[in-house]
Amino acid sequence: METIAALQLQFEQYLRENPIQGKPQSLYAPANYILSLGGKRLRPVFVMLGSQAYGKSAEEAIKAAMAIEVFHNFSLVHDDVMDKASLRRGKPTVHEKYNLNTAILSGDAMMIQAYQYLLDYDDPSLVKSLLDSFNRMAFGVCEGQQMDMDFEVRNDVTIGEYLEMITQKTSVLMGAAIQMGAIVAGADAKNQKHIYEFAKYFGIAFQLQDDYLDVFGEAAQVGKQIGGDIIQNKKTYLFIKSLELSDDDQRSLLEKLYFTTDHGWSDADKIKAVTSIFKDLHVAVYSNEIIEAYRDLALSHLAACDLSEVWKERFTNFVNNWIFRAM
Repeated sequence: METIAALQLQFEQYLRENPIQGKPQSLYAPANYILSLGGKRLRPVFVMLGSQAYGKSAEEAIKAAMAIEVFHNFSLVHDDVMDKASLRRGKPTVHEKYNLNTAILSGDAMMIQAYQYLLDYDDPSLVKSLLDSFNRMAFGVCEGQQMDMDFEVRNDVTIGEYLEMITQKTSVLMGAAIQMGAIVAGADAKNQKHIYEFAKYFGIAFQLQDDYLDVFGEAAQVGKQIGGDIIQNKKTYLFIKSLELSDDDQRSLLEKLYFTTDHGWSDADKIKAVTSIFKDLHVAVYSNEIIEAYRDLALSHLAACDLSEVWKERFTNFVNNWIFRAM
C-alpha cells in the first residue's frame, strides 16, 4: 500500500512522461505549462486511492486520474481569464504568458483531452459509468463558477448560498475523483455513493479551512499571501458570518471596505481592519465548528463504506491531516 507521497510522485512521473501532444505546438504548450506548475495533486491521488481501496491498482486508474487533473487545470485556465489573474502558483497565468485567445482555445483542448483519457478504457460499460460521473461533476463545477461570479455583484450572499457554491465549484470534483477510482475498481452503487459523499464533504471542509487559513494562517505554512481573500472582497464564510454578527459600526465598515471602490484604504490597512473585526466577533470559532461538522459528515459516510479498517483509518488520517493543517 503506497503512501500518499508515493502516489503523488507516481502521478507526477506519469504526467511528465505523457505530455499532451499535437500540432500546432502553440495550442498544446500552454496546457503542458499549466500542468507543470504543480500543486497538491489531491484530485488525481483521490482517483488512485479510490481504485486501491476497492482492490485495483493505482496504475489501472491512472487515465481517470489524468482526466480529473487535466479537467481541473482546464478550469483554472479559464477561471484565471475570468478573474483577470496574473499569477497562478507564483508563475504567470496562461493568458499572461501566452495570450488571451490562446488561453481560451488551449483550455478547450484540455477539456476535450480529459474526455479522451476516459474513452481510452476498453470496457464500454466502464466508459459509460466514468462519463456519467465525470459529466455530473463538470456541470457542477460550471454552476459553481457561475455562482461565484454572480456573488461578485451581490451584497446579500447567504451562508447557505456560499456553501452551495463551494460544494459545486470545489468539492464535487473531489467526490467525482474518488468515485471514478472506485468505478474503475468495480465498486457497487452503494459504495460509490458513500465514498463520493465522503470526499464531497471532505472537499467542503477543506475549502472552509482554506478560507480560514487565508486570514488566520501563517504565510510560510500556507504558501500564499495572508489576507488575499480580503483584498479581493471574497464573500467567504468568515465575512458572511461577520455581517450576521456585527453591530452597526462594524457592519458599516465591512460594507464600506467590501462594497465600495473608493474607500481610500491600503490593502494592508484593509486586511488589518477586517481581521480585527473577525477576531472581535469570534468568527474563527464558528468557522472551526462548521469545519469539524463537515469533517464528521465525511467520516460518517466513510464508516458506511465496505472497506477494511486499515483503509478507513488511512482515509481518516488523510482527512484530519489535510483539514487541520497549519493550525
